[in-house]
This record gives sequence, C-alpha cells and structure tokens, in this order.
Amino acid sequence: MAEKINVAVAGCGYWGPNLIRNFYQNPEVNLKKLCDLSQDRLNTMKAMYHEVELTTDYDEIVQDAAIDAVVIALPVHLHHTMAKQALEAGKHVLVEKPMASTAAQCRELNEIAKAKKLTLMVGHTFVYSAPIRKIKEIVDSGDLGQILYMSSRRLNLGLYQKDINVTWDLAPHDLSILFYVLNDRAVSVNCIGAANITPGIEDVTNLSINMEHHGFAMVQSSWLDPIKVRELTIVGNKRMLVFDDLEQVEKIKIYDKGVDAPPSYNSFADFIFAYRNGDMYSPAIKMVEPLKVEVQHFIDCIRTGTPSLSSGEEGLKVVEVLEASSQSLQQKGVNISLL
Repeated sequence: MAEKINVAVAGCGYWGPNLIRNFYQNPEVNLKKLCDLSQDRLNTMKAMYHEVELTTDYDEIVQDAAIDAVVIALPVHLHHTMAKQALEAGKHVLVEKPMASTAAQCRELNEIAKAKKLTLMVGHTFVYSAPIRKIKEIVDSGDLGQILYMSSRRLNLGLYQKDINVTWDLAPHDLSILFYVLNDRAVSVNCIGAANITPGIEDVTNLSINMEHHGFAMVQSSWLDPIKVRELTIVGNKRMLVFDDLEQVEKIKIYDKGVDAPPSYNSFADFIFAYRNGDMYSPAIKMVEPLKVEVQHFIDCIRTGTPSLSSGEEGLKVVEVLEASSQSLQQKGVNISLL
C-alpha cells in the first residue's frame, strides 16, 4: 500500500467534524493535526481522536513539513489567506465552499496551485453525491432532450450567517450542481432580495443566471421560510426531472411531460398547444455518503495529479456568479455580465 498522506484540518465547528471523521476513517490518510481557536472544540475532538495533535495556532500546520495536505473549514473571509499560506508552503488544499470572498482571490489561489503543481479542491459536496451523479448521467444521455431551464429552491428557517448573505451561504450548492450537470458556464446574472432580520445581509434572494448553451437557471435561497425545501427541477424539451433531496426513497423522479407547439398554422385559431402527460419513473440509486467520496477523490487527485471535479477553476466559476449577484443586489436587480 502507498504511503499514507498526512492531513491537517483547520476548523472544528459546524462542518469541520464531518470532514475530520471522514479523513480519520480513510485508510490512506494519517490525520495528524487539528486546529481551532476554541480549546473546548479541540477538547471535544481529542475525546474522539486521541492520537491526533491539537493546536490553536494555524502557523504550526503551515510550518510542519510532515503535513502533506490542509483542509480548511472556516468562515469565508478566512479562506483566501489560509489557503494561500498552505499552498505557498507546498501543501495540497481542500477549502470549503465558497472558495474565497472574491473572484480575484480565487484566481490568485489557482495561479499558486498551478505554479507549484498542487491539488486545490473546493468542498462542493453535491458533485460527489450519488443522486447528482445520476442526474448528470441522465442529462448527458439525452433522455431529457435539450435542456430549457433549471430551477432550484433551497429554503429553511434559521442558520443565519453573520458575514455573508443567504446567496453566498446556500447558493454555492446549487451553482456547483448547475455547472457540473450541464457542463456550461454563466454569461450574465441578476439577483433581487431582501434583508428582513439583519440590516445589510439578505436572508431571501432570487438569483437568475443566463447560461451560454442551456437557457437559464433560477436559484431561490432563504433563511426565512417555514418549511425546509431542497428541490431541483430540470426541464427538457423531451422530459422533466425533479430531485427532492429530502425524499428518503424516490429522490429523483422523471416525468414524461411536455408542451409542443404546432409546426405550422394559418390563423390564430389553428395555433393549439399539444400537451404531453405520460408516465413518471424513479431510477434506483445506490447511496454512499458524498463526503466519503469527496475525501477519497481529494486523496486520488493528490496521488495522480489529475484535476478535481471541484477544482479551483470550478470554485472560481461559482464565486464569479456570487460576486455578480452581490453587484446586482446593490443595483436593485440590474443584469451583470460575466463576459
């Protein structure tokens, strides 16, 4: 067996423990150090992972020559600085979403990683989930036909953030899915929303994205909704697909539904739409924890040097849209070009 990869994780808060568990359980990894400013959090981790070293000083990780890779699960405003330090120290980096606070910061991290031939990966976990991979397989097969539009709703009551708005918090999931499934890029963005609880931090937004080849996409995000919703709809000219992440069994449903306009007509009276309302089916999916797949993919990319499915370039595409959404919000929904 190949030599184990020494990994350090910075951040033991909300998402960090999930990453720590999966890296600890991976047979190709030696989880060497955990870092957090909270000693209480470190003590909690120590009770579960006795042999792992603890520190409140991130520099200890950066300066430790034995550490091969650093995982960063901290607030967004820290991503760029900490990822840059790790990359410049010659370490591979997995940074949580969104990749950084600006597109310029993402580009800088990508340039450093490329120059040093290091793996830079972003924690777009849904790219590694079995349902989303199945959806990509269905879209790529042409079963849905030409994709007309994609719509997602990610709604919940609570989990307010202090440093980013709801689009920056929730939409990265939907944007990473969008770019992965459609293999397309955004050409323009507009966004409207409202800050109902905390001044200056929008807690409900509607984001519209014009795609280069696949029509457009809509992303609705909210921290202020009575019912938790995690739903994605993809409409093709042949069939339509609905993904409900909260559904326990039939997460993906494909509907043989559509609308056909008449090929030709001589008068308005001849113009009659033909509605197709056929069967619905739900493909079987073998479920595996996405984070387990993500962690293994990170290790594989380090070993082989191949680009990640959620590389820094993919992280940049997401942040470009997020940055444009903020500009649009400030200008009351103006369309912002990404070209």
